[in-house]
Amino acid sequence: MPQLPDDLDAVAVRTWCSLALEALGRERAEIDAINVYPIADGDTGTNLYLTVESATAAVEAVFAAHETGTTAPATADAVRAMAHGALIGARGNSGTILAQLLRGMAGVLADGGDAAHLRLALTSAADAARQAVAHPVEGTVLTVAAEAAEAARGEDPDLRTVVTAAYEGARAALARTPEQLAVLGRAGVVDAGGRGLVAVLGALVETVTGQAPARGPRTASGNAAKAPVTVDGGSVVGLPVGGTPVEGVTEAVGEGGPPAGAPVDGPLDCPEDGGAGPAFEVIYLLEARDEQVARLRARLDALGDSLVVVGGDGLWHVHVHVDDAGAAVEAGVEAGRPYRIRITHFATESGHDVRVQAEPARRAVVVVVPGDGLAGLCTEAGATTVIARPGEPPASGELVDAIRRAHAREVVLLPNDAALRHTAAAAAEQARTEGVRVALVPTRAAVQGIAALAVHEPDRGFDEDVVAMTAAAGATRYAELAVAERQSWTMAGICQAGDILGLIDGDVAVIGADVPGTARTVLDRMLAAGGELVTLVLGEDVPDTLADALEEHVREGHLAVDTVVYRGGHQRAPLLIGVE
Repeated sequence: MPQLPDDLDAVAVRTWCSLALEALGRERAEIDAINVYPIADGDTGTNLYLTVESATAAVEAVFAAHETGTTAPATADAVRAMAHGALIGARGNSGTILAQLLRGMAGVLADGGDAAHLRLALTSAADAARQAVAHPVEGTVLTVAAEAAEAARGEDPDLRTVVTAAYEGARAALARTPEQLAVLGRAGVVDAGGRGLVAVLGALVETVTGQAPARGPRTASGNAAKAPVTVDGGSVVGLPVGGTPVEGVTEAVGEGGPPAGAPVDGPLDCPEDGGAGPAFEVIYLLEARDEQVARLRARLDALGDSLVVVGGDGLWHVHVHVDDAGAAVEAGVEAGRPYRIRITHFATESGHDVRVQAEPARRAVVVVVPGDGLAGLCTEAGATTVIARPGEPPASGELVDAIRRAHAREVVLLPNDAALRHTAAAAAEQARTEGVRVALVPTRAAVQGIAALAVHEPDRGFDEDVVAMTAAAGATRYAELAVAERQSWTMAGICQAGDILGLIDGDVAVIGADVPGTARTVLDRMLAAGGELVTLVLGEDVPDTLADALEEHVREGHLAVDTVVYRGGHQRAPLLIGVE
């Protein structure tokens, strides 16, 4: 049996994230099924799962960076990674607020993980989440978070006591949510977002005690509550609050609502009358200063509702429902630099919000790219793109979203990164459950994805197209230049901090002093085995003169080899190279 932690160190944080992801995975469908406020849009559990998935991936990345060391990462690094991962991967209103809860906790736990710090962390989390919501409503996850923090108050120095008290307080608060929010009472269900938070806190209990706690909300007698679910215009069906939905419930509450799998999360501050509301959901990440975000909040609040702005330290996650999506994005542009912009269009039908969908296309390509420049190139070629920014690899949920946006019966997925292999496989599997035929071409670099996209022909058979794209990618050797961050052993010898590394097919093959010289050496090594086409993808700060010099080098030293140059924009590597 593993040793139980005496405080929340980095290993405990990693375990907590993993267990929380497992818990939300088990309960995702149940939470989706009870998501009736303010409409039965049925995806709160999914949004919470995808948010925690992103947080978990960020923590795992911190541990991966310490694989060669003898000690675990610092607690501060782990909790900050957890908060940052949740922030950049937040989905919907519920996920956005959970991200702020984790951020509030991380700010305190970075200084210590004992019982006293955890009490302060829970209070900080509840306060931060409430402040992030423009118009808080009681009977939601905000109430559950506040009650969890209140239940944990005291002087007991035992971490297990504090965690258990917080969990039990959250369960009790969750059971009372139908009394506080009339729409929940009429439906006979607890708040879906609060139910997800209870699952996350339950994972924390299991982390520090080694035992999974009782599931579901608590009633006054301590037993799971049971109440009917009332569907507007329909019949009453039984649903145990905190238990498994009976057969047909999900179908009933979704009647007249959004299509299966549509990622539209219910706001926490919408009117209880379930009115039609604004036409668009707008979400984006924003790089901006604090004073600019304060003005942004005021402007977005005037434009619509369901406003939640979370984050800090220059990076924010913005969520709002508006009628003028362009104005919401424009407000973000005036405040700073918005990116990962997602706009969902709703149409009113029988009092429910539904997504307007055209007939799906026959086939589409979804491609992960490392910068804005390649995103534009791939978009022009007809692909749906996902940008993997430095230090921010996309989670499987983001890839699933892209597959949905592609809106096709057949999809070819190009991850363009060996590290995304499992993430892409999970996204493909999820999309297949939604009726989409997905083929995953295991491209390991952006230049392989470009080669595959170049031979894509949507009019030929699906299998034939996938084979051709796979062959084109496999025939493309890839390389990239990187700057060494510290002294390290490599396949090419010992490098020092600041050295330019030339990686060919993923391994360090050249150690150089500058970018031009290293690039020439890498090209010569790659072309020694032959080649017909060289692809150069320049980073944002790399001058055009480098491309000109490398083109001339190839032309003079390697006859009958053509060179094509692209601008990659803001990407991790200053130069990407492909040889076909």
